[in-house]
Amino acid sequence: MTSGGGVRAGNGGSMRPRGFLGARQWLSRAMSRCVLEPRPPGKRWMVAGLGNPGLPGTRHSVGMAVLGQLARRLGVAESWTRDRHCAADLALAPLGDAQLVLLRPRRLMNANGRSVARAAELFGLTAEEVYLVHDELDKPLGRLALKLGGSARGHNGVRSCISCLNSNAMPRLRVGIGRPTHPEAVQAHVLGCFSPAEQELLPLLLDQATDLILDHIRERSQGPSLGP
Repeated sequence: MTSGGGVRAGNGGSMRPRGFLGARQWLSRAMSRCVLEPRPPGKRWMVAGLGNPGLPGTRHSVGMAVLGQLARRLGVAESWTRDRHCAADLALAPLGDAQLVLLRPRRLMNANGRSVARAAELFGLTAEEVYLVHDELDKPLGRLALKLGGSARGHNGVRSCISCLNSNAMPRLRVGIGRPTHPEAVQAHVLGCFSPAEQELLPLLLDQATDLILDHIRERSQGPSLGP
């Protein structure tokens, strides 16, 4: 896989809306025309929560749960807009001088990349400017890790994003869900809902995941480095 993007360059010369007021109205206009208006100075990032639409309580859709917490933290939990061009729910939020595009695909996990790549194209973002948030079997519940590019490691949603973006450079927030002892139980574990005991851990986990990704984006917004 290449580390370059299959989408056009973003933070240097792409288009942003004029300010954050009226973001929802601008989003609807931009999506309906597939044209972006001029944007003020500052960086733009996308955060995509991978998962299966209609199954928000499953382990496999924990990335979407993180996006829900992120939207609440940024005050845009009521601002989601369904976009037919991307087949996704979108919300815009300011973060200092930066702008965040929050995305929840409305396609199945194996096709999440089509929604992510289409939104990246519309918003003029490179693969390096697109964060993926997804479940991770090889980490116990409660563990988080930020991975800067690389292979899909067997995750079908990430594999779809790599294929559709023609790049493996996307930063990824991996949210541990734990791996069952028996290999034959993996599919049921991934597609199943969190147990009552696990659900008690979720609020803190979602808060920590939100802190981690916002801190990383703030750091990157201050300079060109893709530092940890």
